[in-house]
Amino acid sequence: MSRVVRFHQHGGPEVLRIEAVEVALPGPGEVRIAVKALGLNRAEALLRAGAYIESPETFPAGLGLEAAGVVDAVGEGVAGIAPGDAVSVVPPTSMLRWPAYGEQVTFPAALVVRHPSALSWEEAAATWMPYLTAYGALVDIARLSKGDHVVITAASSSVGLAAIQIARRVGAVPIAVTRTGAKRDALQAHGAAHVVATAEEDLAARLHAITRGQGVRVVLDPIGGPIFAPLTDSMSHGGILIEYGGLSPEPTPFPLFAVLARSLTLRGYLVHELLNDPVRLDAARRFIVDGLTAGALRPVIARTFDFDQIVEAHRYMESGEQFGKIVVRVPGTGAAEVGHPCTARCASNAYNRE
Repeated sequence: MSRVVRFHQHGGPEVLRIEAVEVALPGPGEVRIAVKALGLNRAEALLRAGAYIESPETFPAGLGLEAAGVVDAVGEGVAGIAPGDAVSVVPPTSMLRWPAYGEQVTFPAALVVRHPSALSWEEAAATWMPYLTAYGALVDIARLSKGDHVVITAASSSVGLAAIQIARRVGAVPIAVTRTGAKRDALQAHGAAHVVATAEEDLAARLHAITRGQGVRVVLDPIGGPIFAPLTDSMSHGGILIEYGGLSPEPTPFPLFAVLARSLTLRGYLVHELLNDPVRLDAARRFIVDGLTAGALRPVIARTFDFDQIVEAHRYMESGEQFGKIVVRVPGTGAAEVGHPCTARCASNAYNRE
């Protein structure tokens, strides 16, 4: 028997339960993993609350998008992955089909990655959702390049911090947008070239000043709502605003005249675009692994909880206080553990499945 996190009804963090279940052997093309750490995402809170893009047809339901651990079984037809390999998982398109919150989880082998061995279990579990989301928006879609100014709102989130690092890696100028100045020093320490606090400063005026009137070419925003007006007012001709969330409870106005005057593109984005396209996903994985290996990309851990504290971890996630990623340790993982019990074959080829 293995312990998993499930919920029997929609609601707040308190509906999450840890239950013992029998985890089956992996089927064809699948891999079973003994989990060492989990990465938490707002999507999981939305699923739990009944406000996500997918919803359980029956209860109880599992959840979770990110995990890292050791392969303990492989299904028929799986090549390049063997029991004992240390791996992390790329988020699936459906967490109901492949939930990650558990001591043992099963995932398609195509979504299993040998990450660089220098990463701790916690860092490995905090990698794929933020970096794939940021890469897909900034590099794959916006073609962010050297010298571009890019505005990153909700900059202290795990995606925001990943976006700052990716922008720096391609030579762009990341402008972090946050609500107050409380996180200004931390954002600058993590690579932001400029920080704008919307509760204390005029966003449009600051962006015009930073770009010397040229405007911002790329905006990455998960908020929506009234911030759309100053953001689009600050964009350069032909700029692109990529929206990947909807955190604001207020209506999002369509900035018609800014869009017309500057020939702007407003683009909705889900990371599923990458996950459903093997060619784009492979390019993203290689970019991220190269960055991790070089040290240019490094997951930022906000706080770590134990598996038995999953309710508390979700409460903390909903507080909005975190700077970076919330991670849950699964039994058997120590707080100071770095690297992983890798086989000799894994150590010689730390992340390539090919």
